[in-house]
Amino acid sequence: MARYDLTTTTLATLLEDPEVVAIMEQHAPGITSNPMLGMASGMPAAQAVAMAGGMIGGDAATSIVDAVASLE
Repeated sequence: MARYDLTTTTLATLLEDPEVVAIMEQHAPGITSNPMLGMASGMPAAQAVAMAGGMIGGDAATSIVDAVASLE
């Protein structure tokens, strides 16, 4: 079973997990310190990452979602 349901888990919750932060930084360096995260922190993670796709690139956004969704 996956650790997180990205359709319901908020971005803020994911950012509390050091393993998720490492995944995000691996695929989009500097993303976890971006001031825009504050505005998206209450959103479901899948929605927030999809919106960030324009900023970080679709491939990076897809890689983040896939990697986090595979965590158990």
